[in-house]
Amino acid sequence: MSVLDALGRRYARAVTTAVVRRPRLWRLFRGPLRRQFDRLASTWETRIGPAHLDALRAALEQVPPPRRALDLGTGTGLAAFAVARRFPQAEVIGVDLSPGMVEVATQRTPAELAGRVSFVEADASALPYPDGSCELVTLANMIPFFDELGRVLAAEGAVLVSYSRGPGTPIWVPPEVLRRELGRRGFTHFADFASGPATCLAARRGRID
Repeated sequence: MSVLDALGRRYARAVTTAVVRRPRLWRLFRGPLRRQFDRLASTWETRIGPAHLDALRAALEQVPPPRRALDLGTGTGLAAFAVARRFPQAEVIGVDLSPGMVEVATQRTPAELAGRVSFVEADASALPYPDGSCELVTLANMIPFFDELGRVLAAEGAVLVSYSRGPGTPIWVPPEVLRRELGRRGFTHFADFASGPATCLAARRGRID
C-alpha cells in the first residue's frame, strides 16, 4: 500500500467517525471526499476483494422483494447489480456523490440489467426522492445518513449496511452505533451477517410476518 493510499484510508475513517457523531460536519468533508473517490473510480474494482459483497448477498436472501431499491455510495455499481440480480422485478437506483464513479458504473452496467438499473450523482445526506419511496436501501462501505435512511424508506422497509472488511474497512461504523441510531428512527428488527471478513447489518421496521 502506498503512503497516499494509507493516508486516504485514514482520512475516510476520520470523516466517517466525525460525520456519524455530528452530521452537520458533512458539508466540510463532502468536497474533498468527492475528489478522492473521483481519483479512485477507474481503479476502484482492483482495490476490493472478490468476496466483498458476500455478507450483503446473504442478507439480501432474508428481505422481501422491493419494488424500488436504492444503493447508496454505489461506487462502480457492484452492489446495485447484486440487488438487481437478486430481485429481477425491482427498479434499482445507484447513488454516488462522485461523478467519476457514476460514469464508470453506467458504462459497466450489463446489458441485461440496463432497463432496471440506473445511476445518479447525488448526495446521500439529501436524497432527491420522496418520503417512503423505496422498500430497500443498501450501503456497501458507505457513511450512513440516518435521517435520510428513515425518510426515504417505506413503512416496513429494510436497510442493509455492509462492510467488505468488517472493522478493517476504511469507512466503517461499529454495529452498536448502527443499531442505536437506526433504533432511534423506528427500526426494531436487526440481524447480523458475516462471510469471511465481510459483515452486514440488516435492519427493518414495522410488522414482520
